[in-house]
Amino acid sequence: MKALQYRKNVPRYALLKLLGPRFPSLYTAGVAPLSLVDIPEPKLPTQQWVRIAPRLAGICGSDLATICAKGSPYLAPVTSMPFVMGHELVGHITEVGRDVTTLRVGQRVVIHPALGCKARGFDPPCDLCRDHCDALCRNVTRGDVSKGIQIGYCRDTGGGFSQSLVAHQSQVYLVPDEIDDRAAVLIEPLACALHGALRISLCETDTVLVLGCGSIGLLTIAALRALGCRARIAAAAKYDHQRRHAQALGADVLLDTGGPVRRRFTDWAKVLDAEVLNPEMGKPTVLGGADATFDCVASSQSIDDGLRFTRSAGTFVLVGMPGIPRGVDWTAMWFKELNIHAAYAYGPERCADGEKETFLLAIDLMRTWGSRLATLVGPPHELGDYRAAIATALHTGRSGVVKTVFAIDRT
Repeated sequence: MKALQYRKNVPRYALLKLLGPRFPSLYTAGVAPLSLVDIPEPKLPTQQWVRIAPRLAGICGSDLATICAKGSPYLAPVTSMPFVMGHELVGHITEVGRDVTTLRVGQRVVIHPALGCKARGFDPPCDLCRDHCDALCRNVTRGDVSKGIQIGYCRDTGGGFSQSLVAHQSQVYLVPDEIDDRAAVLIEPLACALHGALRISLCETDTVLVLGCGSIGLLTIAALRALGCRARIAAAAKYDHQRRHAQALGADVLLDTGGPVRRRFTDWAKVLDAEVLNPEMGKPTVLGGADATFDCVASSQSIDDGLRFTRSAGTFVLVGMPGIPRGVDWTAMWFKELNIHAAYAYGPERCADGEKETFLLAIDLMRTWGSRLATLVGPPHELGDYRAAIATALHTGRSGVVKTVFAIDRT
């Protein structure tokens, strides 16, 4: 089968780490250790697994961080090489293990990619998986498949950037007929956004700051509105197309991320009921600010800005995947006694209907929000066109695309 495979290559990784920020053309010039290969289809690890043929597969920020050597090495020990990338996908089942009773060949599905205890064959499960927090599983290096936190980072499962992958039956969710493929491919990142949005409770009089209007930022705005949040949302967007989408999905105020720091802070302060004070050196001190901030970028600048612009005793939620933040002044976190939450992947969510799995909630919301969210998906790329796809995803300001996807051809 055809697949985009990532294979560890220390010299290439070091070259990208050192020179990539200055020469970004290296990311798409064949230096990244990613290549289109012809490899055997992955085997079913046990008879509780199914085989899936992807139809569309999205490029995630974590995929880009891996390809461009921008991620933290923290996760390296919980992956297994070489792996086929891609964990945001919609596809159909092509093979079912003998012990699978609830799924059948031909059904259109999405996957919950976390490789927790059920997928790895542990019974009883660890305490986190017992509480349906499979993404936080402590057994990600053991069991029926090689180490890996998710499908797409495990050598035994394959991934969405290929013609075939395997998933445990517990990871597979049916897609209702009324949700088309372009919306379905966003179910996994929407689940991530919902998990972040549900970390805190908001009231109508609150002001929410969303930093970053890439796919996770825009899906966070959509998640808040779809959940019935009536708080005032201020969205910080870098590009014009992001501003248009943010406004269409429910943002009340748009903030510019460019320009000199002091001018930008002054403009933000007017919107966020904050006061800007200038020290002798360094970035401004901010008093007041948003009741809650969702950082959907997780860069050094966004973390630092978000901490400054969250009011005292307010809440800061880190939704984006961080690299290794440098130059962040953590004083605001201490001085303002901020409530800090991290939102990784998914879990059981407390919502208006009681407790519900994040993926089921995402699928339910996609029934009514699918047509709006599908506009975030750009024209699909073939696997062989992967360098252009990466360039589209990296240079979204130039491409005007929020979510870059592959269309997987089975021939």
